[in-house]
Amino acid sequence: MHIQDIFQASSPTFSFEFFPPKTAESSERLYQAIRDLAPLKPSFVSVTYGAGGSTRDLTHDLVVRTKLELDITTVPHLTCVCHSEGDIRAILDRYAEHGICNILALGGDPPRDLASYNKADDAFQHAADLVRFIKTFSGSGKHPDPKGRGFGIGVAGFPEGHPGTPNRMTEMDYLKAKVDAGADYICTQLFFDNHDFYDFRERCELVGVTVPIIAGIMPIVSAKGMKRMADLAAGSRYPAPLLRSIHRAGDDPEAIKRVGIHWATEQCRDLLDHHVAGIHFYTLNQSDATRQIFLNLGARDSASLRGG
Repeated sequence: MHIQDIFQASSPTFSFEFFPPKTAESSERLYQAIRDLAPLKPSFVSVTYGAGGSTRDLTHDLVVRTKLELDITTVPHLTCVCHSEGDIRAILDRYAEHGICNILALGGDPPRDLASYNKADDAFQHAADLVRFIKTFSGSGKHPDPKGRGFGIGVAGFPEGHPGTPNRMTEMDYLKAKVDAGADYICTQLFFDNHDFYDFRERCELVGVTVPIIAGIMPIVSAKGMKRMADLAAGSRYPAPLLRSIHRAGDDPEAIKRVGIHWATEQCRDLLDHHVAGIHFYTLNQSDATRQIFLNLGARDSASLRGG
């Protein structure tokens, strides 16, 4: 289903993000996690794209399998890094052939093990350029969308600020450029203080960005995971009250997980009370924490959350 139709039919949206596996065994574990979350009736699921397109085929295979076997709208990530225009066109051709309706267009991270990487060699220097190209592809008539819209397009937003753009006013200009190029919605990086999200949402309004903004939530499930989050989401901050609760949990992994799930639950409750357009759960390829948040909110699935 095209993302525009999803927002029109079911708002707020509830979506889950997964990253592609590296082995056949982990692939089956991941697919089981997706199956476990399917009864929550997500509006869509998204599948990430490794640095420099390193998981290109794995991403494609997981996206197509999820769509065909589970009948869930699946949104693949697509990045600019290490890709020529021909590479991107070929990827879009494959997704169009399989009836994939949406793309999350990102600047992307350079591969850590590729010392020879030169950003100047990329066909698309910024996410806005990639969005523009996808819109042009969609206009060619190659995509089977019955309404002629082609791919629905999402882009990233950063409530706490993009780590590569310290000037917050310039950052908003870049975000508006992505929307003006044709983005249908914004999905934010993870955050732990909802005030950052509300401020970001207001700043978007001030610069004329009016597309839906989905809040990215990642529940803490381990002390090790906290450090990994800080690496993956450079610049992300942990509020002092959250850290105090984590410290009280000590070395008890179950206590840390309970704290993290409780904090994320309260974030979601508050976001719903403030009429968020959608919530996007970064699952880390596990199902338990997300299912527990739904239970804590008194919901059996996404439909019952909207009813609340």
